[in-house]
Amino acid sequence: MTQNEHSHSQSAVLGLQHLLAMYSGSILVPILIASALGYSSEQLTYLISTDIFMCGVATLLQVHMSKHLGIGLPVVLGVAFQSVAPLSIIGKQFDSGTMFGALIVSGLYVILVAPIFSKIARFFPKLVTGSVITTIGLTLIPVAIGNMGNNVDKPTFQSMILALLTVAIILAINAFTKGFVKSISILIGLVVGTFVAAGMGLVDVTPVLQAKMVHIPVPFYFGVPKFEWTSSLMMCIIATVSLVESTGVYYALSEITDDPITSKRLGNGYRAEGLAVLLGGIFNTFPYTGFSQNVGLVKLSGIKTRRPIYYAAAFLIILGLFPKFGALAQMIPSPVLGGGMLVMFGMVALQGMSILNEVDFKKNEHDFIIAAVSVAAGVGFSGTSLFSSLPDGLQMFLTNGIVIATVLSIFLNLVFYRNKTK
Repeated sequence: MTQNEHSHSQSAVLGLQHLLAMYSGSILVPILIASALGYSSEQLTYLISTDIFMCGVATLLQVHMSKHLGIGLPVVLGVAFQSVAPLSIIGKQFDSGTMFGALIVSGLYVILVAPIFSKIARFFPKLVTGSVITTIGLTLIPVAIGNMGNNVDKPTFQSMILALLTVAIILAINAFTKGFVKSISILIGLVVGTFVAAGMGLVDVTPVLQAKMVHIPVPFYFGVPKFEWTSSLMMCIIATVSLVESTGVYYALSEITDDPITSKRLGNGYRAEGLAVLLGGIFNTFPYTGFSQNVGLVKLSGIKTRRPIYYAAAFLIILGLFPKFGALAQMIPSPVLGGGMLVMFGMVALQGMSILNEVDFKKNEHDFIIAAVSVAAGVGFSGTSLFSSLPDGLQMFLTNGIVIATVLSIFLNLVFYRNKTK
């Protein structure tokens, strides 16, 4: 075997590892949104398959550096968790067309603001990003708990055992393994939990049997997009959160790979992300953002080139063309999914807290109250009936914890630090 062949085979294996590391996070978003909106099994299979396909396209757009597109770093793009609640709210309040119309607008918004976003980065310090990411995790945890109990008023003993077993498997893998195996502990927990559930007769293989062998993603699968201003504004706010999150991923990868990034490259990265979100709206999937779990894998492997990511993108695109593969995710029983979600969303919340931990609360006396109010309002207002007497448009904003935390943290940061650059 030549050195070049060895290099390609090694890159392919590393690419597969990157796919596995981001896979559980990427299938959760379509499952959650489809569940909230009552989509059929066939619709969910389309969502998951097209989502996997578009993750590959989005990653390819970002990893390949051209004159106007791509950050040119070994970054993997996956579905943004922060999109779950707002898209579910829009879909319930209006319809799927409005939901995907809002995504198209937010993609265009990101493309337009890409050149200037790096110049206003000071308005999004770690205080803001940490508060928002913490809120994302905390507001999603009740969704995990609902799935653990099979989303019924009186959960069965079996469902609780399955959920707790899944959590126990994930914890055991984290306690007794290292490296790559540890990084895919949630995926392993979901697979083992599903096998145990199959032994109990609780796994339905119908979606896999009914799924087509091959499909090509089609534009506007769920109908013609509709444009409603409150929904579009909400998704533009969520897109801003994703940009801030991606910026952190870009800088982390820049440091790991010893590849400095200029403001122009940052702008190209934002533009590629905006195009990916726009395509997500057109092909009826979801917004994409840089996945932080894959940053750890780049660090772990020590491979600083982009070649493994090209392989990961290619694998995602190929898998996305086979709906039976996407339908496999539907075999995961709700309690098993809930157990995996509990750990994953807890990790998202702790990631936010870890960012907040980097803020010097003693040095900046106002930071503590800004974070406290932003997180408390974000978690407290999420799904509340407090605003039920207000118009529907306002309710949609005020009951979305992530939007509340984002707007409040940015606003309070501007108010308290209006006279200085942080």
